[in-house]
Amino acid sequence: MISVNEHFLKLKAGYLFPEIGRRVAAFSKADPDVNIIRLGIGDVTEPLVPAIIEAMHKAVDEMASAETFRGYGPEQGYAFLREAIVEHDYRARQADISPDEIFISDGAKCDTGNLQEIFSVDNTVAVTDPVYPVYVDTNVMAGRTGQADQAGRYSNIVYMPCTAENNFVPELPKEPVDMIYLCYPNNPTGATATREQLKKWVDYAIANKAIILYDAAYEAFIQDQTIPRSIYEIEGAKKAAIEFRSFSKTAGFTGVRCAFTVVPKDLVAYKKDGSAVELNGIWNRRQSTKFNGVSYITQAAAAAVYTPEGQTQIRRVIDLYMGNAKMMRDALTALGLSVYGGLHAPYVWLKTPDGVGSWEFFDRLLNKAHVVGTPGVGFGAAGEGYFRLSAFNHPDKVADAMKRMESLDCL
Repeated sequence: MISVNEHFLKLKAGYLFPEIGRRVAAFSKADPDVNIIRLGIGDVTEPLVPAIIEAMHKAVDEMASAETFRGYGPEQGYAFLREAIVEHDYRARQADISPDEIFISDGAKCDTGNLQEIFSVDNTVAVTDPVYPVYVDTNVMAGRTGQADQAGRYSNIVYMPCTAENNFVPELPKEPVDMIYLCYPNNPTGATATREQLKKWVDYAIANKAIILYDAAYEAFIQDQTIPRSIYEIEGAKKAAIEFRSFSKTAGFTGVRCAFTVVPKDLVAYKKDGSAVELNGIWNRRQSTKFNGVSYITQAAAAAVYTPEGQTQIRRVIDLYMGNAKMMRDALTALGLSVYGGLHAPYVWLKTPDGVGSWEFFDRLLNKAHVVGTPGVGFGAAGEGYFRLSAFNHPDKVADAMKRMESLDCL
């Protein structure tokens, strides 16, 4: 008799964004003529910039010639892309990362989920609350947790509250933990962490032989250059952290798929006898076995991100999205709402009015203003009473959405 992995059955309902899609689809079916503005899922709307398109066309032409055709590439990624990443994302920030510590992949979401399988199921996981759901759900699937309570919190996971009172940066856990998920700039709250705050986490991880799984997918949206864009800007981090990066939001690759993960050679985990094992080689072995690499065309496009033309063109797009975020912050603040984020991240995190529940506010916004956002409770129990709006849309639509929220009785 074939058995199912029963850990999947612990998962609460459906994944957050498909549930949003289901509700929006039901609303659209009932009233198909309504013009819905989507500020929910963090998908980009602006097209790929010319430097990237040119690089893709050139790569396609290369694939059409026997002399330049490429088949399977290296599972870790082509050297030309890894070297460009090192030069522009790390050396430029005085972070000592080498190309053989970088692994190109098809998405940071995939990597944050897949990476946890190289660790024992006996490890204790700590997550911020609210949290990007993938961090929790993949550990549930792996069997590191117990059942969820009525608030959606799983036993055997340490939840670290992120609130307005602590500026959405959690305190160090009071109990021992092994795997620590941090995301800055943060999804969903839009908060950032200072060098001093990250140094505390690095020191904690080293002292407790823990590992930080650091999601920096939104680093390109940071406007203040004194805010760290990589955890490896922090002294000691190469012995404490794995970092995830993505081209999805930075360069509009949500439909192209390219990202990378940094696993430093200094980083170790431990066997049951207490002896240390280097994780770089283990992750390399995992990728070589389970992953055939990202296509040459896609990696050529990603490399174009680091050209002078690519950097200039991408900055214009990022500025457009951050202009949207400012537009939302200003409009929602003027409406008397408590608004967070949106300064160094493409997400605005707002307190729902009058204590209205997150899903109730979602339905109210959809039905009255025909605007879609993301209920905060979908990111964890501490997200109840909050709501996330995404800056990924055309400025005219964002302006229209703000006018609707102001003029209609949805607050």
